Amino acid sequence: MNQQLVNKILITIGFLFVYRLLAYVPVPGVDTAVIASFFDSHKSDALGLFNMFSGNAVQRLSIISLGIMPYITASIIMELLSATFPNLAQMKKERDGMVKYMQIIRYATIVITLVQAVGVSIGLQALKSESGASAILMDHTSFLVMSAVSMLAGTMLLMWIGERITQSGIGNGISLIIFAGIVSAIPGAIAHSVTMINSGAMSFITLIAIILLVLATVGVIIYVELGERRVPVTYAKKTMMQNQNKRVMNYIPVKVNLSGVIPVIFASAMIMFPLTFIGSSTVPWVQSIADILSPNGYFFNFLTFLLVVFFAFFYASIVFNAKDISENLKRQGGFIPGVRPGESTKEFLNTTASRLTVTGAIYLGLIATLPVILIKEMGVPFFFGGTAVLIVVQVALDTMRKIEAQIYMSKYETLSAVGL
Repeated sequence: MNQQLVNKILITIGFLFVYRLLAYVPVPGVDTAVIASFFDSHKSDALGLFNMFSGNAVQRLSIISLGIMPYITASIIMELLSATFPNLAQMKKERDGMVKYMQIIRYATIVITLVQAVGVSIGLQALKSESGASAILMDHTSFLVMSAVSMLAGTMLLMWIGERITQSGIGNGISLIIFAGIVSAIPGAIAHSVTMINSGAMSFITLIAIILLVLATVGVIIYVELGERRVPVTYAKKTMMQNQNKRVMNYIPVKVNLSGVIPVIFASAMIMFPLTFIGSSTVPWVQSIADILSPNGYFFNFLTFLLVVFFAFFYASIVFNAKDISENLKRQGGFIPGVRPGESTKEFLNTTASRLTVTGAIYLGLIATLPVILIKEMGVPFFFGGTAVLIVVQVALDTMRKIEAQIYMSKYETLSAVGL
């Protein structure tokens, strides 16, 4: 492993360490004990899900309580708009245009963060402990301003950290932040499980069943994520002669899950956005909506399944451009056996990708919902879902691929430097 890769790994670890430190910096003017006791009674509902993605920062009402989700929500909105308006789509393809595109996402993140921060602050004003103590230790107007500014600063710091990891670290900054937040909750979940077993609240057989379910989920994720359809490609003899000293790929890999973990993250962000406002409300009809959207309910899981399937198809259509692939093949003198170059190749690749995406979308939807339903049937009083396992495994696999690619790149550079 070369020094450059070691430096990238150390930079990534350093930024993730800073992220975890920020999770312990509370918003000024709050009684963290009152908020912690409130979240203890909401571990298995929507707030528990939100708390899991933030690495327990919500439970402490940290300045990064909103996490990176406002940035992801802004990215979703821009992706939808770019798929609708050709001008935005063209902007993404240009170098200078991409800078403007990312700047729009940042401005949208600021707006979404302020809206969510104000919603959380208003909800906390009605939060009281069992003894009647208020969660707010200052006047409501001052707290509204302080909390909004603090949460905005925290979210912008997370966005900056994610971009720094992507540019100077090993990549996937936003995904690694979510990954770190979920992983940080594992020791607490293990300790809580041990306490429940010792107190008799959960049987040892139930714990074994949960472990087997997690292992089975991880196995299925790895199996599907490594699965791909290799579409054979044949090159003309002249092209092969010209590239005889170069590696010419003789197949097009089409993954079963083309969109990766993005649909699950997008679906979670879309669900969490309204839950930010209704989670702490004391209005009866708002509470009834919150009950319907509880992660323990079947409607929430059904809605999650639909959103995951939708974003799987939506994002796959963005990352897999059959038109560009067919044009590049035709330009290089390659073709798929039995398929005419050009429009026929494009239609063939689109059909192949669509069929695989159906399987991949259903797989993502089941992984995101089925473990939650099974855990509910077991009566486990803390939140666990396939969404967390899926994000952790996929980000870990993708990070390993990036590290491996950089190791191979350094080997090629070394061989080139010594003249081999």
